[in-house]
Order: sequence, then structure tokens, then C-alpha cells
Amino acid sequence: MADRRSDSRKPSMQRWMEEKYVDGYSAEMIDDHNKEVKQVAAAVRSFYNRGEKFRIFHGSTNSTRKSAMGRDPRKVVDTSRLNKVLLVNTDAEPPYALVQPNVPMDRLIEETLKYGLIPPVVMEFPGITAGGGYAGTSGESSSFRHGFFDRTLDQVEMVLANGEVLVCSETEHPDLFRGAAGAVGTLGVTTLVKLRLRKAKKFVETTYHPISKGIPEATVKLQELATSSNDLDYLDGIMFSKTHGAVITGRLTDEPTQGTPAQRFSAPSDPWFYLHVQTRLSNHAGPTTDAIPLPDYLFRYDRGGFWVGAASFKYFPGMPFNAFTRWWLDDFLHTRMLYNALHASGQSERMIVQDVALPYATAAEFVEYTDQRLGIYPLWLCPLKQSSLPTMHPHLDEYEADGTTLKPMLNIGLWGLGPTTREGFVEANRDIEKKLQELGGMKWLYAQTYYSEKEFWAGFDKAWYDELREKYHATSLPTVYDKVKGDQGRDAAGWSVTRAFWDTWPISGLWGLVKAIETGDYVRARSASWKTWVPRT
Repeated sequence: MADRRSDSRKPSMQRWMEEKYVDGYSAEMIDDHNKEVKQVAAAVRSFYNRGEKFRIFHGSTNSTRKSAMGRDPRKVVDTSRLNKVLLVNTDAEPPYALVQPNVPMDRLIEETLKYGLIPPVVMEFPGITAGGGYAGTSGESSSFRHGFFDRTLDQVEMVLANGEVLVCSETEHPDLFRGAAGAVGTLGVTTLVKLRLRKAKKFVETTYHPISKGIPEATVKLQELATSSNDLDYLDGIMFSKTHGAVITGRLTDEPTQGTPAQRFSAPSDPWFYLHVQTRLSNHAGPTTDAIPLPDYLFRYDRGGFWVGAASFKYFPGMPFNAFTRWWLDDFLHTRMLYNALHASGQSERMIVQDVALPYATAAEFVEYTDQRLGIYPLWLCPLKQSSLPTMHPHLDEYEADGTTLKPMLNIGLWGLGPTTREGFVEANRDIEKKLQELGGMKWLYAQTYYSEKEFWAGFDKAWYDELREKYHATSLPTVYDKVKGDQGRDAAGWSVTRAFWDTWPISGLWGLVKAIETGDYVRARSASWKTWVPRT
């Protein structure tokens, strides 16, 4: 057994891990973690000493931006082996987990459910990682109550761009702790997070409230439920058209209301969630409720990637979109496989995949605009609690009457097929950005942006961000704008003959399918233990 004596020279999270032994933690796990972090730090320091910028390879991505491995591999730091849950401490209050950054949500949930616990905010896609949730912006159906995913973390271990390893929290380097949240890895490399947990229950009693008068009705109901319903754990919505949709509420329970039907969404024969909601609403005049096993609820949008997976059927004309084909092709219609195919095929530059944050007061005008400009439906609605300013998260400079409390905002997920030409695609994205600025909104940074640098920084506190980069030696890293900007100049005339060949139908789609199969992600998805956490009834 390794010596657990305190060493004041060690980063505080390492000291804590070595001094506070609990069941499930081993010295070997900590040794392995520290060795891996040491290697990452050495690689980072070498780039710093040479004055070169680098990017991080995490092993997976849920961004529609191109992967770092598609760039010069000599300028990439590989952190993909930091992919383990080191500890779940059930004795602390609140309980917590120590999680390496490349642990995806499904593996995290499988581990915490062994102890009857879950994170307060769980990203809907199983492949999104804990580190990605911190470095990016992750607002989910519980974020009306808990805020973004990073607000559920207590500590973060990070390698700075000069190779120094430190731990940040609300009391240690608090400016870095909150500043790095949403900054897409431009202030340092996350190597470990301490994540608060809450008690899990068997089911989420999920109620679908019909909307028939459009976004104005939906926003009123979402605001009302978000502020007045203390018993709700989850809240989101779907607009199937300009006028019709559903506001969806969820309540954790071990004993669903008597007579409530059980419903799952993880098996190939189960319905896709959004199609099930449509069916339930069409069969009932008022609200209707299901009892959904907890993991199935958390990952209810995985099959079909909300509804983006339906676009693959449009890519191959003649392929019917029905329950049989969704069952037959189920392996390829989960989010991991969809993202793999999207990147390999190049079709990520054909899809409008944008999350936006808006004041409730201007949400209806934005939907009216997208209805006329793009006609994309369904739309996802998710009420969010804002993070304190300054922040690199999407935010609104709107306060409640007290002048200090930030108003909640509405996330609208706009995901669907865009214009078929490169010029049209860029123009559509630019139009969305301009409309958002006009309406006091912002977009998520997981997708490419087409702002000019001046337009981009108009939405954020650049002086604050630049000061953090200077203070924590991060000026050798790419800036946020460097990482998220799209290539507006690459118009149709700039495409090479080779690129044009690979973009030809159906070559790009078939290539994307082949590369997705090569990952083997579909095989691992079949045996995911979260799918059987609650026995089927």
C-alpha cells in the first residue's frame, strides 16, 4: 500500500485523494492517474517551451466542428486514456464522484447507479464526457433548477499551458474554476473533476402537456413551471410545428402514480422518444403521463439523436422511415454512430445544428423567423438558469427586479437539414447569428460559428477572458474564437476536385457509414448495462 502521508507540495486534489481513503479507492488508481497527468503535463510543457499552439485529442466528440486529429497530429496532446471513474464517495454530504474527463455519461451513470446515485445534470447524449460538459456548455432538462453541468462540480484538476498542475474550486483559483467553464479548453487541460451526486430513484414520472397555440403558449407554461413547481426534477419541450408541441415535465419517484403505464426507449423495438410524444398527444385530449425507468429517461433522445437521425433516411431516397426500418437500422441510429458518420462523411457542413439561448420575450419572434427562413421542425425547448457573469457560456444581460438576479433564459435546439450549397449554408448560419444579436440572444459554441472576430467578442467580456489567459499562462493556446470560427471563405469555387468527388452522393454517406462501423461503437452500445438497470415489465 502506498504511503498516504500528506505532502504540502502536491496539488490539493491529489493530497485529498491520498489522505481521505474510502472504499472503492485504491492507491494503484491514483498512481495511474498521476502518471498519466504527469505525461500530459510534460507534453503540454514541451509545446509551451517551443512557443507552439496545440489541440487536445479526447478520443471522441459531440461537436460538429472538425476533430483535432484531422489536423496536424504532431500538434495534438492525447488525453484519451483519462477515462475512468476513480471514486464514488457515498459517505460525504452531498455524495460525490471523482471522474476523469473522458468518462462518457453512460459509463458515469452505470457507475453511480451502483450506489443509487446520479449527477444532478446529465447530458442527454450518452457519449458526451464529463470534461466536455465542463469545457463546453451543457444545459439539460434539469438545468432550469441546477444550471449548466459545470455548476454541479466542486473541484477541477487542470494542467495549465505551461505544464503546471493545479486544482481550482470556489475557494482555490475561483476565477479559473468558473472562467474555464464553457471556454472550450482554451485556459487549460482538464484532467479530473469532483462531481456532486444526488439520490437516484427508479422512475421519472413524465407528463406531456399539449401545446396548440405556438411558442407564446409554450414559453408561458415553461416559465410558470420552472418558477412555481418545486416538485419537478426535469423540464423541457418539443415544438412539432409552428403551432403544436408539448411541454414535458419529469418527477423522480420510486412509486409511479397507480395506473401510469411504463415506457422504455432503449431497445431497438422501442419508439423514438419524440415520435412517442407525438403519438401520446394525438391519442389524448389533455396531459398524459408515462413512468420511464431513470436511465431510459436520461438518454431518451439517444436513439435518433433527438430527431436528426431522420435526416439519414432523406439522404438515401427510397428508404422508408417507419418502425421496421428504425428497428432494422437501430445500431446506426444512436448518437455516437450518428456523430461518427456525420464527421467522416463531411455532412456536418450540410446540417444546421445550433443551440441558441434567448430571452423568453423574443423566443416567439426567433421561431417565426426560423419558420420562414429554414422551416426546421421539431424544435427543442429547454429552460435554463444562467451562470453568473462574466462567463463564456451563452448568457443574457437581463436581471430580475432586484437588479442582481439574472433572469432565466430559453434554449432552442435548431437541428435539421440546411441549404444544399456551400454558399447557402454559410449564409443561413450568418443570418441566424445576425437575428440572434438583434433579439438579444446567443448561440452555443459546440458548432462552427461564422461571426467576424469583432462580432464574436461583442457577446463576451474579452478583457476578462484575456486577463485569465495571461494570468494562467494560456496565451500559447488557441483562443475560443480560433477554435469555433467557421471558414466563410471556402465557397463553392474553392472546393478541390477531390473534395467534390467525396461530396458526391452517395459516396460521402456510404463512406461515413463505413467509418462509423469501424469504430465498433454500435457493439458496445448493445451491451450497455444502464439499459437493464430497471427490469422490463
